[in-house]
Amino acid sequence: MSGVGEVSRRRVLQSSAAALALSAAQANAQVKTLRVGLVGVGGRGTDLLGQILRMDNVAVTAVADIDERHIARAQKLVTDAKMPRPEGYGRGEKDYERLCERNDLDLVLNATPWQWHTPISVAAMKAGKHAATEVPAAITLEQCWELVETSEKTGKHCVILENDCYGQDTLMVLNMLRQGLLGEPLFAEGGYMHDLRSVKFGATKAGPVSNPETWRLEHTLKRNGNLYPTHPIGPISWWLDINRGDRYTSIVSMSSRGGAMREYAEREFGKDDWRAKAEYRLGDVNTSILQTARGRLVHLYLDTNTPRVKEHLTRLQCSKGVYSVMLDKIFVDGRSFRGDNENWRARDEWEEIAPYRERYQHKLWRERGEAATGSHGGIDYMLIYRLVKRLQAGLAPDTDVYDAAAWSAIVPLSIESVATRSQPLEFPDFTRGRWQERPGINPDEID
Repeated sequence: MSGVGEVSRRRVLQSSAAALALSAAQANAQVKTLRVGLVGVGGRGTDLLGQILRMDNVAVTAVADIDERHIARAQKLVTDAKMPRPEGYGRGEKDYERLCERNDLDLVLNATPWQWHTPISVAAMKAGKHAATEVPAAITLEQCWELVETSEKTGKHCVILENDCYGQDTLMVLNMLRQGLLGEPLFAEGGYMHDLRSVKFGATKAGPVSNPETWRLEHTLKRNGNLYPTHPIGPISWWLDINRGDRYTSIVSMSSRGGAMREYAEREFGKDDWRAKAEYRLGDVNTSILQTARGRLVHLYLDTNTPRVKEHLTRLQCSKGVYSVMLDKIFVDGRSFRGDNENWRARDEWEEIAPYRERYQHKLWRERGEAATGSHGGIDYMLIYRLVKRLQAGLAPDTDVYDAAAWSAIVPLSIESVATRSQPLEFPDFTRGRWQERPGINPDEID
């Protein structure tokens, strides 16, 4: 099996002293009013700001963006919520550094393009603030290790803002697993299957699109792998207790040919447009397989280039049953069948999920579901609610820097595997062995 490069081996062999748990200061530092600074208040940052402003005992003291209009909009949202006007930082791409140095911040949250996630998070932690970053948290293995080592050294949390972890079905399945309904997890598959061609180009034949993310185009032009794995891998990692009883040990990845981006550009902008002539390295479909220390398998897909309806492709196969998010159905061994169990005509069948959803609804949704409104069907609310409440109580957030690193490492590892004709690669152990002792995810603790 091929290694992941000298950088990973060097880190893994470092003294165990460097791998001590995040300092006790994380658990003991009590925060009554959580003081938040936001970097990147465009479309996504504005969504998150809206949820933050709904929380009790939160002060937004600073916002940063390269677009002064975004800063002004964010400041108005804060003052409209009857809070003091936050200071704006807009002197270029690195003005977040001045924001991080402020003395009136506990948390720096960033919703910027991918390449800025690690630099901003590292700057925040080095300045004595907790960091929370949009996904992925890093785009290289060096950045993954930098996040881990900075968090360990500073004693500050680094949270990956993976909202899909807080979906009703994600937490329902977590409940089912905790209560033994489905047995032992064996195999999971999931994918980010979303046509983003117009978003990447920022325009169609008819004109500009709303909320363009043209920075994604640069990654599509230059990189080939699973560039956006965290939406499926976050929930799957919770179900499999990754970094908390199991860990990813290897990955293999391959990509199909690429052609959909050029075909789209030719149709929308004309054959002579540079976008119709460009070479796009990202294959139209990427598939990656991960194995865990306990012998489980995970199959991931990425497809943001082809014409399609957005799909929530997630399935979990366990020793006693299977749950399919896309079908919205469940099968439980010994109970999901039609006919008389003693009659030869009886056969296994999918069951509707509704009765199970009612019985196994997670405490978080049962107690906070009515408040869960806004972007992405309420999961953004649940994400921010949990983050704010845990930090206000001086407790560790649900996800930590080891999750941020492991989930994000799929990006560079898949790129390397694709580039080496789908060679299997070793997966770094960012916990340096402590995954065997760390407790599992427990989002039941509300306050």
